[in-house]
Amino acid sequence: MFNRIKEDIACVFDRDPAAQTVFEVITTYPGFHAVLIHRVSHFFWIAEFRWLARFIAHIGRWLTGIEIHPGAVIGRRFFIDHGMGVVIGETAIIGDDCTLYHGVTLGGTSWDKGKRHPTLHNGVVIGAGAKVLGPIDIGENARVGSNSVVLKPVPAGATAVGIPAHIVDPNSRAVTAERDKIAYKMGFHAYGATTDVPDPIAYAINHMLDHIHDMDKQIETLQKALNDAGIKYTESPISKLDGCEIEDGYEKDER
Repeated sequence: MFNRIKEDIACVFDRDPAAQTVFEVITTYPGFHAVLIHRVSHFFWIAEFRWLARFIAHIGRWLTGIEIHPGAVIGRRFFIDHGMGVVIGETAIIGDDCTLYHGVTLGGTSWDKGKRHPTLHNGVVIGAGAKVLGPIDIGENARVGSNSVVLKPVPAGATAVGIPAHIVDPNSRAVTAERDKIAYKMGFHAYGATTDVPDPIAYAINHMLDHIHDMDKQIETLQKALNDAGIKYTESPISKLDGCEIEDGYEKDER
């Protein structure tokens, strides 16, 4: 028991740079208090002292703002950061080294008596305000973005974002970086042009940027082919977008 408590304290320092001393963690961290109280209430739950277990959990909720059903199974080095508004259901299973932020719900989608809450495998991180609902598995070292609503399993190592949540393509960062470079040349602020947002306008803009990029490459290839064939290119060159700036929302030409 004491080894578990020492691990719970140590994991706070690993995941919260604001933590200063052990005394501070023990006295001022509601996430630590909630886990400690849950370990006591869970002991009485499995010992069939169900009312006492629920009452201890109720006191913990009142003291910390974190509601953990005493039937939930929680592994080692579990950390709840900030914690206010976290809800963990009865049949939830949480592995080792998992992290939850404030406002997270590990809830059910049915009134059946069986398994109805999520299973989090080792190393899972759930962002603030996310809702993970139903008897689904969140794979090892997976990530769930803030305010996401997860209704389907998440593979190990994947990142799920959105409402409803979808898996982020691991190659999307490179694609988005290329699009951002093109958009910057055009003087366009591509704050909405990401692959992670299910927005039809952003979707259309993404494909416009891809099309422009492909056209640029084709024009360069054609120009090179003409030059190699000895055909003089007489058309005026296309003006470069690098020389344009955006000033107060309007385009400014530096030429």
